[in-house]
This record gives sequence, structure tokens and C-alpha cells, in this order.
Amino acid sequence: MPRNEHIITKNDIISLSDYELIRKEKRQESILRKKFRRLAIGPYATIQFESWDSMWLQIQEMLRIEKGGEEQLVDELAAYNPMIPNGSEFTGTLMFEIDEEERRTAFLKKLGGVDQHIHLIIGDHKITAEPEQDVDRTRSDGKASAVQFLHFALTAEQAKIWKSGAGQVMIQIDHPNYGHAAIIGEECRRDMMRDLD
Repeated sequence: MPRNEHIITKNDIISLSDYELIRKEKRQESILRKKFRRLAIGPYATIQFESWDSMWLQIQEMLRIEKGGEEQLVDELAAYNPMIPNGSEFTGTLMFEIDEEERRTAFLKKLGGVDQHIHLIIGDHKITAEPEQDVDRTRSDGKASAVQFLHFALTAEQAKIWKSGAGQVMIQIDHPNYGHAAIIGEECRRDMMRDLD
């Protein structure tokens, strides 16, 4: 598996029948890892820091659900590979979750451009998220997407600080209509170290 190359290839994907044999175990692993890598940021936002493993599982699950074979696999690899951390970054899926559709729509209409207000704080360093460039996550009417795909590019110094365990690290949203932050705990920080070269 080319984890060190930060990419999932066709050779990493196993057959649906083989996947069924290990699916329960892999999903349990994923649930445990998500406990470390998922953080609430205020009352409505949650970020899931992604990894090679989380993207591999997502591709396997999509193939299992849709059963689209080789043709689907090409699309899934193209969709999920960009969200694998490249060795000098972290990636995350940020979701705004409000059950009631009317309230959710009204809330998201006030969050245009939120992707430019999401930061990773490492000690004195502030790293502003770079949104995945697949589509614009704010509509022309100002409504933000409920799901944001994010990259946090680290300098060598910032990666060194992260690995050292020194200082406090947190995730922050400072949009005028949604200002919240969450401290990234030691277990999460340690698990995310695996994403750095």
C-alpha cells in the first residue's frame, strides 16, 4: 500500500467479497479512530480529520453500496485521493449539522465564505484552511455548503512543533456569524502525527 506516497491506487482496493470478510473489523477500527479525530466546534460544526485509512474505507464502502465496478473505482479514486494528507498537511471534512431543514438553510445562508475563516492554531502559528478546489462551497446567494473539505498546509517548523507535543493546538472558526474554537487533545494530536512525514 503506497501510504508513504499519500495515494490510494487500484491495487490497494480489495474485492467486494474479500472486503465483506474484514468489513466489521475495519469499521470498528474506523469508529475508534474517529473518536480521536472528530471534534465539535461550537454547537453546529464538527470536523473529522481525514487520513489514508479513512479515505480507503470510504472508497471501499462506496464500491460496496453502489457496486459500480472498475468505472466507479476511477471516479472514487479521483474524488477521495485529494483528501489524503500529503505528508506536510492535515485534511478535514467540516460539517454543519442542524436537524431541522428550515433552520439549517437559514443558518447556512449567513455563513457565506466560511471556508476562509477556519484555522488550525499550533502555538503561535495560525494556518488558514485551503478549501478543496472541486467546487465553490458558497453559492451566489451567499449560502455556504453544509460540508466543507479542507487542507491545512504546514511548514516544516509547524510540523516539528506538532510532533514535539509542545504548546496548545486547536481548530478555530472566526466567521462573523459563527465564532467557536476547540482544543485538539493529546490523543488526537498523537494520531494525526502519523499523517506527517
